[in-house]
Amino acid sequence: IANSFLEGKEAAQKIGFPLVIRPSYTLGGSGGGFVHKKEEFDAALSRGLQASPTHEVLVEKAVIGWKEFELELLRDNRDNVIIICSIENFDPMGIHTGDSITVAPAMTLSDRAYQEMRNQAIKMMRAIGNFAGGCNVQFSVNPANDDIIAIEINPRVSRSSALASKATGYPIAKIAAKLAIGFNLDELQNQITKTTSAYFEPTLDYVIVKIPRWNFDKFKGANKELGLQMKSVGEVMGIGRSFIEALQKACQSLEIGRAGLGADGRQSRNLDEIMHSLEHPSWDRLFHVYDALSLGVPIESVRKVTKIDRWFLNQIQEVVNLEVELRRYSLNNIPKDFFYTLKQKGFSDAQIAYVLQHV
Repeated sequence: IANSFLEGKEAAQKIGFPLVIRPSYTLGGSGGGFVHKKEEFDAALSRGLQASPTHEVLVEKAVIGWKEFELELLRDNRDNVIIICSIENFDPMGIHTGDSITVAPAMTLSDRAYQEMRNQAIKMMRAIGNFAGGCNVQFSVNPANDDIIAIEINPRVSRSSALASKATGYPIAKIAAKLAIGFNLDELQNQITKTTSAYFEPTLDYVIVKIPRWNFDKFKGANKELGLQMKSVGEVMGIGRSFIEALQKACQSLEIGRAGLGADGRQSRNLDEIMHSLEHPSWDRLFHVYDALSLGVPIESVRKVTKIDRWFLNQIQEVVNLEVELRRYSLNNIPKDFFYTLKQKGFSDAQIAYVLQHV
């Protein structure tokens, strides 16, 4: 923690580059950012100190490319703690969580890593004071060796709490408010079953995908590259029995003229433009991941550039493969079972019609 320009310089010398500057008491990452080399540090530090109302910044090591996870917790006055939901960021560290595509429950988290995160989150929640209510803890995982570090804790109902509530049906804000005025989890009614208490951890047999919604058209000249400062103005949520179904439904809900992740005639064929978007993430990087895979770019090449987990890329590759297979048929001979498979994977009628019309 640095409260002056000199303290910030001393911290940078100890940590080394690249590093991250995060102003205290700001929302949406305002005033923060990455510093990749020494020449950029002075301006970034001054900007961060000015953005903080307490003239305080956190100077820390950059973990760009690591996987990011969140846990949503509730604690009552008897020190009972439950985990409401795990959330995984599709995008790696380096993009503000408000600008990241997120998935609930976490898709690529091992049980060992989940239990370790759970234990750490509960210890952190108990260590910050004797309070009852909601809490959000964010973790980063090194994909090379599964090292886990805690990167942020919000002892309050947050933006992620709203997503977790919608994903699970558990009314986090309502329960947190009642806990804050003295109730305990076993004294409150389960809003879903109406017969048991709120002292339970929801289990999901479906997948939720949140995609942020940007509106750069209204902000002429704005830098569209995503980073530590949040730029989205809203979000959509898709629900499905699988990740890819939920992802396609979320894409269809963005109101940007897309019929889904692909197969709608709006794919880019400019490989240079696509690869630039993958390396310098912007609002449409998800669609460019699809475009790259549909043009034959290997999954490993996309992973190296984007640092997106291979599991997610394999899922998107499956959609590409289904589109290729769909092109073998016409409206008159498409097999019934294959049509059902397309619908199970979230393909809209508009996507299927477009592909069949352009065979």
